[in-house]
Amino acid sequence: MRRYKLDAMGVVLPTVLVCIWFIASASGALPAYKLPSPQRLIMVLIDFATGTLNITPYSGTLLSHLLCSLRRVLSGFTLATLMGISLGFLTGRVSLFQRLVDPFLNMLRAIPGIGWLPVAIVWFGVGEGNTLFLISLAAFFPIYMNTAHGAKEVPVLILRAGRMMGARGLNLFATVIFPAAFPQVAVGLRLGLGVSWAYLVLGEVTGVSMGLGAVMSDGRMLGHVDIVLATMLVIAIMSKATDRLLLYLCKKISPQLRKRREER
Repeated sequence: MRRYKLDAMGVVLPTVLVCIWFIASASGALPAYKLPSPQRLIMVLIDFATGTLNITPYSGTLLSHLLCSLRRVLSGFTLATLMGISLGFLTGRVSLFQRLVDPFLNMLRAIPGIGWLPVAIVWFGVGEGNTLFLISLAAFFPIYMNTAHGAKEVPVLILRAGRMMGARGLNLFATVIFPAAFPQVAVGLRLGLGVSWAYLVLGEVTGVSMGLGAVMSDGRMLGHVDIVLATMLVIAIMSKATDRLLLYLCKKISPQLRKRREER
């Protein structure tokens, strides 16, 4: 089993930026009310997670807010996955669905996410339904688009070989079409999961009392720039962690992805 290797070059730019940030904060060139120092941010993160310092109103509440946000992201992403993969394979393999559904969905895809917010509030009110709708809608399009492309681009020779081996109908889909298209599906799933974390904030700033987006909204109104930045960092870490987990699961499903990993 190969372990994930950290590329040292990926650390260079963040390190340089943190050093500049530290120097600017220490010299007073960067006011704390605009951007707190790295030391202050670390202390706020520790207090947010453990509640040992009591330096913000959110002391020790990280776990409860994180679990709420994680549940919303996974719920919206799961719904988007079910719909995106189903419609994607239908559109990619059935010409009638491609002509009937694809133009309409591409038209909807052009509408920016913020444009759906007022409509979502009217339809679902302020709260869970609104957040779930925004997350699932945003994640749906990259999953659908990549799945449809992957299903459509399955090589004809592979399909012919499968039919020569006696595969038909669902058996052909399970043994030939799905495995051949899955690398492209995996790309859509990763994009969809990343978008889910981005739209989580859009949904949670509209009135929910728990969640990382709610903390960001409250922190902004109360002037706690430090907790806003701390929450942003938590979201970035969780987005990366869930992406790594998803990639691991995709490689377990697809031999092609495992082979690509071994070739690197």
